Amino acid sequence: MNRIVFVLLDGLTAATARRCLSYPQTLEEAGLARYTELECFLPPLSRPAYATLLCGLPPAQSGIVHNDDKRACPAPTIFARAQAAGLVTAAAAYYWMSELCNTTPFDPAGHRLTNAPGMPIEHGLFYSNDDYPDNELFNDAAALCQAFQPHLLLIHSMGIDHAGHCHGVHSQEYRNAARRVDGLLARWLPLWQNKGYSFLVTSDHGMDEDHSHNDNTEITRRVPFWLFGPAWENVPTPDSQLEIARLILQGLGLNSKANHA
Repeated sequence: MNRIVFVLLDGLTAATARRCLSYPQTLEEAGLARYTELECFLPPLSRPAYATLLCGLPPAQSGIVHNDDKRACPAPTIFARAQAAGLVTAAAAYYWMSELCNTTPFDPAGHRLTNAPGMPIEHGLFYSNDDYPDNELFNDAAALCQAFQPHLLLIHSMGIDHAGHCHGVHSQEYRNAARRVDGLLARWLPLWQNKGYSFLVTSDHGMDEDHSHNDNTEITRRVPFWLFGPAWENVPTPDSQLEIARLILQGLGLNSKANHA
């Protein structure tokens, strides 16, 4: 059975990824990773994009078209599908992932530390501050990995997005946030690869010079996408964010029927 780590680097533009993320490009140059770029659906906002990535529906079909919509995903998510198949699921992620997949609204006392067999995300460490340090996030992911050996693990970083909102896409702070994540990928992914994991690394949307990402522009919609590890040997590289949920299920060896039309 394949095991997958899904790394979601919130707010990372494709251009900044190509400039600042050296580790996955090292794997590319060695022929160990595949890269492409995808376009985020309109509106290029986080919660609508999360729903697309989790269940394979564009915002116009999911109905989740703004960040204040606290509904759960309207179709089975990758976590629900994996859990129903008897796989172990986990996430170190921003609390909106808990709302979309498990329980809404989010209750920090009840949901920040999730250990609930039978829920789509069975084991979770969810944070609610946008400036939650990425190094602590990866420590959270490592703790989940060690304790539960999940088949599907989501690592959802907000550090790059937060830097973009505070300083803009062309700032030193934004680029350095991306470089810090690159260092964390280089530290942790080889360790998890030795435990049999394969990896998907991408973003939900980009960022612009106005410290935002609502506009219909290439810099807000163009995102990076990497695959590496044995789970993807017979899986084609996607050309749409709609295909990511199906691709993850296929990598896990599950029925890869997509939810989208």
